[in-house]
Amino acid sequence: MRSELSIRTLQERDYPIWNQLVAEAECGSVYALPAYLEVLAQVTDADFRILGVFKGDECVGGMPLYLSRCGFGRVAANRLLLYYHSPVVRDAVTKSPAERTARQLAILATLEEALRQVDCLHLLLHVRHPLADLRPFLNTAWQVSLNYSYVVDIGDLEVAWSRVHRNLRRLITRATRQGLVVTQDDDFESFYRLHQQTHERKGAPLYLPRPAFQTYLQQLQARDLCRLFHARLPDGRAVATQLVLTGPHPVTHTVCAGADAAYLNLGSTPFLRWRVFEALSAAGARANDLTDAALNDVTRFKSQLGGELVRNTLVTRTGNRLFGLYRFGLRARRRTGHLLRRWRLRRH
Repeated sequence: MRSELSIRTLQERDYPIWNQLVAEAECGSVYALPAYLEVLAQVTDADFRILGVFKGDECVGGMPLYLSRCGFGRVAANRLLLYYHSPVVRDAVTKSPAERTARQLAILATLEEALRQVDCLHLLLHVRHPLADLRPFLNTAWQVSLNYSYVVDIGDLEVAWSRVHRNLRRLITRATRQGLVVTQDDDFESFYRLHQQTHERKGAPLYLPRPAFQTYLQQLQARDLCRLFHARLPDGRAVATQLVLTGPHPVTHTVCAGADAAYLNLGSTPFLRWRVFEALSAAGARANDLTDAALNDVTRFKSQLGGELVRNTLVTRTGNRLFGLYRFGLRARRRTGHLLRRWRLRRH
């Protein structure tokens, strides 16, 4: 089959067929949509392009490349607000497992050969879990490792509720009795206030500077690619926030969340998460990816929401030494900044 395939950079006129592929493929996601990549690239001074694999006139797969700038050139990789940087492969309509596997491997082999030649300092694929057979990348040009996330099935809310840990169910019930409500709105001020508070409390990075984040949110809302939710006290004050990426694919993605530490004991965070599941399910979503499952307290909380631990794959093109030095310096600077923030918090 591979001899029947061709690959080229998609033009804007090709985007409708690409969007359809992303919406229908199990391994698709909002992160692969040109409209999403365009918004993120605009606010981060980056670029993107999409390599499309064709069988005749049919687009059967491809790879969206998000190209950011570093001091020495360009990097093709994911980043904050771009959790997956993943190939998309059309699901083969066949009852034969052998034929299905052969088609998928042919598409991935075509992509692998093209990606090896992409002109950038560093290239990393963060492959979504439905795409598991990555044997074309098991060669000396690539390094392969694992990554995890939690995905909550919200197709049947009764079953989903039964999977939520009993302690979280208790907190959700308590928050409801205390009069908390959830709103879906465009209240950026409350969102960014809670995002910044969480950043300061945990020493986590701000995803974007304030003006860029506001533009990002407004542009996504205009394209119907996100929903912003708040948990509010009876007086209207927002005490928890959650930004969810939506779009034509049935799996949604929680991309950012924050909370006011003074009201955590009310159960505002699990309350908001569950009410968001309800709203997304009512809108037709099948699942919500909670984004990342590194071993920490946040992941322990995510695990109690009843999601399935899924295994994603990181595929990195082997080494550019100049970029390795740049990344080492960047990590050292981030560690120093984190220590300084902790020291300042202790002083106050």
